[in-house]
Amino acid sequence: MSFDVDAMMRLWSEPLPDSDEEAAAAFRALYTDPVVVNGAALGVADLVARARAVQRTFERRDDEVLEVVRDADRVAVAFRMSGRQVGPLATTLGPLPPSGEHVELRVIDILTLTDERVSTIWMVADELGTLVAADAVAWK
Repeated sequence: MSFDVDAMMRLWSEPLPDSDEEAAAAFRALYTDPVVVNGAALGVADLVARARAVQRTFERRDDEVLEVVRDADRVAVAFRMSGRQVGPLATTLGPLPPSGEHVELRVIDILTLTDERVSTIWMVADELGTLVAADAVAWK
């Protein structure tokens, strides 16, 4: 299996081409169209929009891959995404307004590959830890 986890991480963290067509082509190199994310089918245009939103959230974003586990047609990636929050951060409780502070989000993606491209993603993020650290929710 030759799936490039580093290329996937760069696609989400480094600036995408201004052209939506060029950005979509970059995603199509690594993802099927559509890709199923947590049970919902998303087109490549949706992934581009999500990536642009995440990139607007952080200034000087830093990703740290903690672990990669590969098995036949699956790849699991545990990583930390952090940076100064300059844009809203989408969470299950609604957007976390920009704080200007350093925030960290711990994420695990379980990717299913079809023809060496991601076709299904099950993703879990530790939003609660981020929300507590940002004083957006109280921990008792």
